[in-house]
Amino acid sequence: MKWVAVGDYDDLSRVAARIMLDALAANPLLVLGLPTGRTPEGMYARLVTECASDYRCFRDVVTFNLDEYVGIAGDHPGSYSSYMRQHLVDHVDIDPQSIHIPDGLATRFRDRASTFDEALEMECDDYERSIREEGPIDLLYLGLGRNGHIGFNEPGTPFDSKTHVIQLSESTRNANAAHFPDGDVPQRAITMGIGTILAARRVILLASGEPKREAVRRLHKERENTDFPASVLRGHPEVMVICDQETV
Repeated sequence: MKWVAVGDYDDLSRVAARIMLDALAANPLLVLGLPTGRTPEGMYARLVTECASDYRCFRDVVTFNLDEYVGIAGDHPGSYSSYMRQHLVDHVDIDPQSIHIPDGLATRFRDRASTFDEALEMECDDYERSIREEGPIDLLYLGLGRNGHIGFNEPGTPFDSKTHVIQLSESTRNANAAHFPDGDVPQRAITMGIGTILAARRVILLASGEPKREAVRRLHKERENTDFPASVLRGHPEVMVICDQETV
């Protein structure tokens, strides 16, 4: 695990964007794993700016998002589909057919399943199959939850898990409440499993701000254990952690 400490959030965003741009230049057919949340917003803004003058950046890439909330449509303002349109995909030259985000309503499978949960399971299996067929993921970006979750893999998630439905912890729901001003924060999400994340060739984890300081300290100190999911990254051969001075 390689650690990179930078001055502030702008530096973190710049370094993270440059890693992706250099990877795209080396391999225009890159398969990307993409995060959401506050931390990568600056990275996405820089990618949009850099690619505005060269509309070939994302033309041939394939993307897989880490997660999506269960029970809301992709056009819901709090959905991660909306987030990705707002921050990246509406502003670069990516083929819409190459963008993969789980469907939190499992729309394609509702008529094949007797229950919503069965449809969600089919959605998860299909997403995992798509990753296997299109992948492996060449470059995957992660945020870091305060409780150590990566993707939406909460503490206790098995390290060999594949794409699945997860019950969100109260702390995770509170951290994302700003996107749901009516207070109706989804209780579940579809997420890439930890095993799926570990299959990526290269992983970049971003952590910014004082609220993430304790999580970064634990990542630095703790051995692998399911109580702190991010600790599993210690066993991956190609992981870089980028954090700013407020975090270290």
